[in-house]
Amino acid sequence: MPALEDSLGFVLADVSRLMRRAFERNLSGSPLTLSQARALAHVARSEGCRQVELAEQLEIKPITLARLLDQLEEAELVERRPDPEDRRAYRLHLREQANQALIDIRAAGVALHAEALEGISESEIAALTSALRKMRANLSAR
Repeated sequence: MPALEDSLGFVLADVSRLMRRAFERNLSGSPLTLSQARALAHVARSEGCRQVELAEQLEIKPITLARLLDQLEEAELVERRPDPEDRRAYRLHLREQANQALIDIRAAGVALHAEALEGISESEIAALTSALRKMRANLSAR
């Protein structure tokens, strides 16, 4: 049995933490923080979603998301539009200026993947990705 720090859970947590740090490094020069970049990328993936749905996706409290959205709105990257079905809710949409920010986010992600996957073969990457997808499915089903 591997030492606790070499167990799957610890290694996954460490890799996740290190990937976040490397992503932030790769995003340097951008005015966006990691949290803002995550929120913007999720809005792009689920444009028109409600704020409460985005908070759930990001696993953050609605008030925390509201502050992030205030910042993204001030930077003219997203806009809140009233939800026609619920007058208390807003739907989130990208603004045209978000396109360049999303290009920068993608570039930081590509650089991160190149760094993280250096020296790992295509077959190892495929096996790892497959195993992680199965783990995600197993845990999502419960």
